[in-house]
Amino acid sequence: MAEEYIEFSEKTLDDAITAACQKFSVTSDRLEYEVIDQGSAGFLGFNARNAVIRARVKEESLGESKADKVQGDVLEEVHAQVTREEAAKAPAPKKKPARREAAPVKAAPAPAPAPKEEEPKVDYTDEQVASFAKKATDFLKSMFAAMNMEVEITTSFDHDENILTVDFEGEDMGVLIGKRGQTLDSIQYLVSLIVNKDVEGYVHVKTDTENYRERRKKTLENLAKNIAFKVKRTRKAVALEPMNPYERRIIHSALQGDRYVTTYSEGEDPYRKVVIAPKR
Repeated sequence: MAEEYIEFSEKTLDDAITAACQKFSVTSDRLEYEVIDQGSAGFLGFNARNAVIRARVKEESLGESKADKVQGDVLEEVHAQVTREEAAKAPAPKKKPARREAAPVKAAPAPAPAPKEEEPKVDYTDEQVASFAKKATDFLKSMFAAMNMEVEITTSFDHDENILTVDFEGEDMGVLIGKRGQTLDSIQYLVSLIVNKDVEGYVHVKTDTENYRERRKKTLENLAKNIAFKVKRTRKAVALEPMNPYERRIIHSALQGDRYVTTYSEGEDPYRKVVIAPKR
């Protein structure tokens, strides 16, 4: 059942959109709204009118639901491939002699993996870079074949930052982006595992399609500025929707030079979010 529209009335149209984003805890690209009244500043403050919109969260179309199923099925298979690959290289566990009348022991939860130390920067040769690109391309071709998708893959390498950029072109690239880029992030993570296997140092991998990363960055920067304006006016802190570390850094960076607001993160991943608050 479709979510009902809610009416928002604020001093300006931007304020009304920001209020709707806050209410639904979404960024503006996931907001569906219609403008009831653009509002007016009036003359010298007289006859001023608030801007009014009716808004709700965008519905997922049937096509998107099918796309989600494809994404889920394929990513599950890809994760399984990586797991099998790692398991095949792991030494077989030694058999332990059976113990008589052993009391059942409740297994303790596995400890979280220790954070990987920052690898020293390595100056990779052209041959090594070609090897990285081939490993990424071969893996992705196999994945896209499982998805029955024809995707053109191009790669480039930044030697200064050791970043391998992998770009996709083709029809229905929304399937590869997923909700708020989650599928694109998962693909990026898996390609990074493949590329960095048995590699000295560390190669950063960035996957993109239809310039999604830059478009998402601009959306988040606009949201940060809109919310910051609201915080300055109301003197009340606002918590944004949960975001991944990369997107949280965009929010922090967008407002780091602001004299009137500060930002910090709270909560635990994957529900960790940025809070924009007035400076004391």
